[in-house]
Amino acid sequence: MKVFANYARYYNLLYRDKDYATEANFVNQLLQSYAPGTESIIELGCGTGAHAALLAQAGYEVYGVDLSADMLEQAQTRSLTLPPALACQLNFSQGDIRNVRLERKFDAAISLFHVFSYQTSNDDLQAAFATAKYHLKPGGVFIFDCWYGPAVLSDRPTVRVKRLEDEEIIVTRIAEPIMDFNDNLVDVNYQVFIQSKDSGTVEQIHETHKMRYLFKPEIDLLLKENALELITYGEWMTGKKAGANTWQVFFVIRG
Repeated sequence: MKVFANYARYYNLLYRDKDYATEANFVNQLLQSYAPGTESIIELGCGTGAHAALLAQAGYEVYGVDLSADMLEQAQTRSLTLPPALACQLNFSQGDIRNVRLERKFDAAISLFHVFSYQTSNDDLQAAFATAKYHLKPGGVFIFDCWYGPAVLSDRPTVRVKRLEDEEIIVTRIAEPIMDFNDNLVDVNYQVFIQSKDSGTVEQIHETHKMRYLFKPEIDLLLKENALELITYGEWMTGKKAGANTWQVFFVIRG
């Protein structure tokens, strides 16, 4: 997860077209359907706090955990822009979702933007599920999304280029994926070029994000090992049945 450290400064720009509001509303709908009494949420891998802030606006208390200090700094800055009544519903702290242990339990746990696909080994996944289980009150729910194996294999990742700019910088990001079929992994090699509009200077960042695509049978096994129960799963944002064209799938788990 340290791969985010170098360009956390540009993270919000790179993902400014991501529909955080609709995603937070989708999570809210899942919570209302499967855990209607939810008041408190722990978010594992909260990033810059965009989802957390929106869920606070929906009335939840959200405790965000992330490994990246840079991301958490942005999350804290975001909370300072909110009205005090909303800001007091947000807390953030640094921690690894494989081993963080807070001294409290929550009605729900969430882990969004395929954070669980960054858990690339069986041990990593097992540890992350154990963390979610540890922080749930009895009967609480855990919602996460991930890259879905059948779709990754049938609609394989390709080279992609993304260009964005604001009043200060122009960002060009090239993503070149390499498949590792034996370990169900994709190495996404990023080249990021950040050009200053004032000076014209260009900074280059090279990073590799190792992503694991997951299949339902291995999710079932991990849930069994952690005494968790699958409630439902489907296509992220639509709830439709997952299939060979469904790259992003959500799971709703009962603790």
